[in-house]
Amino acid sequence: MTYAIDPELLPWLDMLPAVTLTDHESLLAARSSMAQLSQVLPAYEPARPVDVRNVSVPGPSDAPDVPVRVYAPANRTAAVPGLLYIHGGGFVMGDLDTFDAHVLRLVDELGIVIVSVDYRLAPEHPFPAPVEDCYAALTWAAAKADELGIDPARLGVAGESAGGGLSAAVALLARDRGGPQLCFQYLGIPELDDRLDTPSMRAYTDTPIWNRPNAVHSWTSYLGAEPGGEDVSPYAAPARATDLAGLPPAFVTTCQFDPLRDEGIAYAQRLAHAGVPVDLRLYPGTFHGSSLVETAAISRRMFADELDALRRGLAC
Repeated sequence: MTYAIDPELLPWLDMLPAVTLTDHESLLAARSSMAQLSQVLPAYEPARPVDVRNVSVPGPSDAPDVPVRVYAPANRTAAVPGLLYIHGGGFVMGDLDTFDAHVLRLVDELGIVIVSVDYRLAPEHPFPAPVEDCYAALTWAAAKADELGIDPARLGVAGESAGGGLSAAVALLARDRGGPQLCFQYLGIPELDDRLDTPSMRAYTDTPIWNRPNAVHSWTSYLGAEPGGEDVSPYAAPARATDLAGLPPAFVTTCQFDPLRDEGIAYAQRLAHAGVPVDLRLYPGTFHGSSLVETAAISRRMFADELDALRRGLAC
């Protein structure tokens, strides 16, 4: 198919990582490509001092500790909002370095504490390992709120792509397990539905970076089984949740030429129908991961909207 991609993004298509997930060998190549990308992307130099430290926190029951990276504004004198940040990568790629510059910029711009979680990856560690790692990091952040300088009443969760889906799942777990209390969820281009049956998922088989074949491999790896089965947990695929009432206010972003577009829209609609305050954005001419082209006007708008959403949602 041909796509009406934003003209500012077109020149960059050949320079963006080509992700093709078909088997374990292709996954290893994609992981290497993502690691190389994080090394060549420009570093972010904060305008204000930011303390950054790596910590291992208690993992789920009978599981290893979870590595997290804590970013905090230096020299703060009062408690500030806190955010659990969950990286993207289709459940199978990514680490703490992948979104390091992005997270550092969020801390610098917003003056908040962010706990970025290095959850275990599929297929080596399928569901529920990744989401349970993220929930363990959230419970640690809430329990250590005083030590971290976090206002526990202003604790949220955020992520992109698979991280957006995991953020939605963590919000469901926090509601259903009686805490920690979340004030906000940022679901960036989220991966939410293993049934792979929306119009955008059926149609977009050759879109840049992410497409239907990659999504099939992603879900198969995460679930450890063919996607679309009858007994898939809503904590694996939040679109499966039958009750979305009582979840924290949400900000959901979608890209026009992204197979994940329609499941993000549908989830936002269902949140609104359940009485959850929700703000939904669909960015024209974009594709999954197009925000990597930071100089494009649409990418700058997406980041400005993210800052504004977090500022409002966390009461910064």
